[in-house]
Formats: sequence, structure tokens, C-alpha cells
Amino acid sequence: MPKMKTHKGTAKRIKITSTGKLTRRRAFGNHMLAKKSKSRKRAINTTATVTGSTAKNVKRALGV
Repeated sequence: MPKMKTHKGTAKRIKITSTGKLTRRRAFGNHMLAKKSKSRKRAINTTATVTGSTAKNVKRALGV
């Protein structure tokens, strides 16, 4: 059986923490920032965790 290949697009976007959780960036933080409130921009700037069935699919894509 050949080795599983890592999905490089996913690997560039999602990092695995030391406990095995998956962290990702939030959307909507690249342009048209003048109309967004400061609190909204701060919330966008934080990392989020991938959970549920999506996390299972992502882990498979990363080869974890």
C-alpha cells in the first residue's frame, strides 16, 4: 500500500497544536476593513479551532 499524501493546500492553512487540535485563521480579514468595527476586526484576528466532522476530514487530508 503506498503512503498517504498530505494535501498541501490544507497543510498551509491549518496547523496542529501539541494536544492534537486543529487551528485555522478566520475569514473576512483581508480587505474593506474601514467599515468593520474594531471589536469585529479583533475577533477576526484570533485563531479558531476546527471541530466536528470537518476536523476528521482535515486530519485525513493532513495524514494525521
